[in-house]
Amino acid sequence: MAKEETPTGATALRMMIGGQLRRLREAADITRKDAGFEIRGSESKISRMELGRVSFRLRDIEDLLVMYGITDQAEIERMVNLCREANRPSWWHPYGESLPDWFSTYLDLESAASTIRSYEVQLVPGLLQSREYARSLLMLGYGHTPLREIDNRIELRMARQKVLDRETDPATLWTVIDEAALHRPFGGYGVMREQLVALAEACDRPNVRIQIVRFDSGAHSGAGAPFTWLRFAYPELDDVIYMEHLTGGLYLDRDADVDAYQAAMEHLCVQAAQPRDTQDIIHEIIRDHYS
Repeated sequence: MAKEETPTGATALRMMIGGQLRRLREAADITRKDAGFEIRGSESKISRMELGRVSFRLRDIEDLLVMYGITDQAEIERMVNLCREANRPSWWHPYGESLPDWFSTYLDLESAASTIRSYEVQLVPGLLQSREYARSLLMLGYGHTPLREIDNRIELRMARQKVLDRETDPATLWTVIDEAALHRPFGGYGVMREQLVALAEACDRPNVRIQIVRFDSGAHSGAGAPFTWLRFAYPELDDVIYMEHLTGGLYLDRDADVDAYQAAMEHLCVQAAQPRDTQDIIHEIIRDHYS
């Protein structure tokens, strides 16, 4: 795998490298216990490495590759260089002090995704939020947080949106938003109107698709909670479902879980108004509630 074919973000790169290490170990018919012994570690350490949950000790990688039968020094050096890159701080590192630990994994995965599909119930998706709308949300949820930290979190949210604007293969965003989110005037009517105008303009972007679930659609498959489905252009990375709650995030990648949320997403897209109607719906809401 050439460097230009590797994802950005330490977490996604570690997951890719870990998957490759697992395949090499299994092809060599070596157990995790024996691999752990080879690097003076444990079976659980090998498991964490293969899942991409820890950084890599470069000497351990060299020893494992030799154990797995890799004799080409150029191939060993290539893997070591990938691990060195995976150990470097991610793009969001300057904002690290303002981040909860559990959210950093999502930032790496989002920045590596080729397709991002989401369902939102109460809020405009973070990748489409205006600066002042984002500020109103962060001020609401973190009343005792220093203003400088609030500013850092806003800058981070704006920086995340670059995934839709990158020069090479910008991500595709397909989001379904409950109409209720468009009627909650976070930040006041002026801020909300500005946000709705920006949302309508986003519909013109070739890599953004927005659908609205109208009030009159009744009960629907997404009634439980918002979620995000991340898909990657790298075959080594499986789809991930992400759900966020007040004090943490949940990551699901088992086939059965992903299939269930994929079915729910497809059902939502059928129940929601078609993307071609989204701008008219938003302009109607602006006219009726935010003029």
